[in-house]
Amino acid sequence: MAQKPSIPKGTRDFGPVEMAKRNYIFNTIREVYALYGFQQIETPAMETLQTLMGKYGEEGDKLLFKVLNSGDFMSKVTEQELQERNSLHLAAKLCEKGLRYDLTVPFARYVVMHREELQLPFKRYQIQPVWRADRPQKGRYREFYQCDADVVGSDSLLNEVELMQIVDTVFTRFGIRVQIKINNRKILSGIAEVIGAADKIVDITVAIDKLDKIGIDNVNAELREDGLTEDQITRLQPIISLSGTNDEKLQTIAKVLSGSETGLKGVEETQYILDVLKSVGLRNEIQLDLTLARGLNYYTGAIFEVKALDVEMGSITGGGRYDNLTGIFGMPGLSGVGISFGADRIYDVLNTLDLYPKDSMTATQVLFINFGEKETAYCLSIINKVRARGIRAEIYPDTAKMKKQMSYANAKQIPFVALAGENEMKEGKITLKNMETGEQQMVTPEELIAKL
Repeated sequence: MAQKPSIPKGTRDFGPVEMAKRNYIFNTIREVYALYGFQQIETPAMETLQTLMGKYGEEGDKLLFKVLNSGDFMSKVTEQELQERNSLHLAAKLCEKGLRYDLTVPFARYVVMHREELQLPFKRYQIQPVWRADRPQKGRYREFYQCDADVVGSDSLLNEVELMQIVDTVFTRFGIRVQIKINNRKILSGIAEVIGAADKIVDITVAIDKLDKIGIDNVNAELREDGLTEDQITRLQPIISLSGTNDEKLQTIAKVLSGSETGLKGVEETQYILDVLKSVGLRNEIQLDLTLARGLNYYTGAIFEVKALDVEMGSITGGGRYDNLTGIFGMPGLSGVGISFGADRIYDVLNTLDLYPKDSMTATQVLFINFGEKETAYCLSIINKVRARGIRAEIYPDTAKMKKQMSYANAKQIPFVALAGENEMKEGKITLKNMETGEQQMVTPEELIAKL
């Protein structure tokens, strides 16, 4: 007996219903990106390992899926190298390519390669799968989609404002209530500076970024392990636990950071973003959160994170300002800011709250019943008119029993069924049945189109 096929761990099949839901997510995000002048690009699933390696840290390098060279990939490997079993060394000889780990590094490579063709500032969006050789678990997959938007070649904080408006618009369209959290890496650098631990900025941000997950006591324990003194940790506490309105928090932190030029610059940038957002008006709450650090250390300015209010879920969108992403490919000084929607987590939130619009789940709008050759020929001319008006229609391919054809319509959740027998053909009409209410009436093809 043939072995039952399977798929790799951490990957998934998506059936028609799941694809309808996923396309609703992707199309909504795509439409909003386009509204704000972002243009779509795509990059290859495979990049050279030279492009990918060393951009995500040691841990990230281990999670890269590497692709074996074509042909006789063993020809360059010596017997001694095989016996040494040094997997990293062997991978370097056997593999020149890898599957992309994210969309950001390929985007930086794209900008450097196509710089002469690009009109700066360049506003791009990209909705594509990425791959990570991570241990699969709930909510974490080896293949998943990212939905990124970035603006490069502009220092203006209006870009940050627009990205927050995009976030607000997308989640309003989805019907998901969210809280948008904002902070600034310059503020965090200023805090590290004024408590006398400027060299520990990475350790501090990594530790306080875990506050929601592990609590204040464990964060403090981690800071001790990272070499901060008790005095420095004590001076950090009131900053981590700031309360009040966004403006009140900024006023307090400005006093604390009065001796740090970098920190005050971060306060000024954050104040500007929040003030402009107040004037344009967001439907969702935006909150200054000084414990927000974001894991990636290439962020240099404003940072954002979005959480759903009605579902227990991690961050469903994140992003921030980076000053030198293209520097890794020899083009320093090109500033950018970007966001990424977590499509898979948004999918889970929409499922939990049952927020998918009914029409987004409907593929075929009307099924024409097949009673035989004459009736089919009559229906086909009407179907052509119906499809020409953008109505999704199909005819049952076989002359099967009526019950079987109706069951097909029910299984596919087709809302209307069209039937044409001798009477309808004589009058040049068709009977339209509403599958939800059971109501049916004889209509002309034009009336059928108007109803649908």
